[in-house]
Amino acid sequence: MTITETGTALDTVVEPGDGALLTVPAGGRLQIVDLQGNQAVDTLLYDAHDIDNRYSAFDTIREQRAVFLTAGSRLLSTRLDELAVISDDTCGRHDTVGGACSQESNVIRYGEHTRHQHACRQTFLWYGAQAGIGQRQLTHNINFFMNVPVTSGGDLRFDDGLSAPGRYVELTASRDILVLISNCPQVNNPCNGWNPTPIQLVGWW
Repeated sequence: MTITETGTALDTVVEPGDGALLTVPAGGRLQIVDLQGNQAVDTLLYDAHDIDNRYSAFDTIREQRAVFLTAGSRLLSTRLDELAVISDDTCGRHDTVGGACSQESNVIRYGEHTRHQHACRQTFLWYGAQAGIGQRQLTHNINFFMNVPVTSGGDLRFDDGLSAPGRYVELTASRDILVLISNCPQVNNPCNGWNPTPIQLVGWW
C-alpha cells in the first residue's frame, strides 16, 4: 500500500529486522502501515526533551482500564503525561503486555539454537543510541498489530495476527516525542505469521 498526501514529511519502508528512530513534533501524525499483514511492530515512545519520561504500559492500562490499545487510546508516560493518542486504527486491537523479543528470551522460550537470531531488543539499542537511549531507558513496549490474547486465568498467548495487508495505525503526538521502532524479526512464534515482512512509515508534520 502506498500513501500519498500533500505535505507528507516522511514516507519510508522499514524491512523486517530493521528499525527507526523518529522525532515527531506536537500535533504531528505518524501512520504505521502493515504492508503484507500479520507483522508485529515493536514501538517505544519518549518525551523528546526528557528520555526518562517514557511510555508506561502499566500506567496506560491502569488509567484507561483496558489491556488492549485501539483508536482513542491515550499513550501515557511514567509521569502520566500524554505522549500520543491513537487517532486512527484499521486493525482494531494492539498488544502492550507481550514485550519485545530478545536473544535471551528466545533461548528460554524456543531453545539454544535461537541464541544468535536477531531480536527487537538489539534493534532498540542500536537505533536508540542515537538519542542516548540505552538499556536503562528500555521498558515495556507497544506491539502494534500483534495479537496476544489474555485468558480468563490471566495467561498470555502469542496467536496469529488480526491484521491484513494495508491496515494501519495512526499516532498523533501530544507533545514532541521520539518514536523508537523495531520491525520484529521473530520467526519462532506466529506474531509475524512465521514470515517477517516490511512495514511503511508515513508522517505529516
